[in-house]
Amino acid sequence: MSEPAAWRAVDGGLAIAVRVTPRGGRDALAAGTPAHLAARLAAAPVDGAANAALIALVAKSFGVPKRAVRIVAGETARLKRLHVAGDTPALAEIAAAL
Repeated sequence: MSEPAAWRAVDGGLAIAVRVTPRGGRDALAAGTPAHLAARLAAAPVDGAANAALIALVAKSFGVPKRAVRIVAGETARLKRLHVAGDTPALAEIAAAL
């Protein structure tokens, strides 16, 4: 079985692609398309508030500390690539359930 493009296992964790919708009401992370997960954030994309909210949301969703999540690409774009550090099989199980 091949992994979806929205996430893939990497050394020490997962690489995930997320499409962010700032000012989207309440914070939520869900399956988006086969190419990315979808994150709705209440925060506005001002002074890094949406990025901080995204890191907190991803950390909570995957059960890891915020320091284990970092934005690898797309700092100022809607489409972002993140790295989630931790136990790769456990993180992959959580990603598959989204």
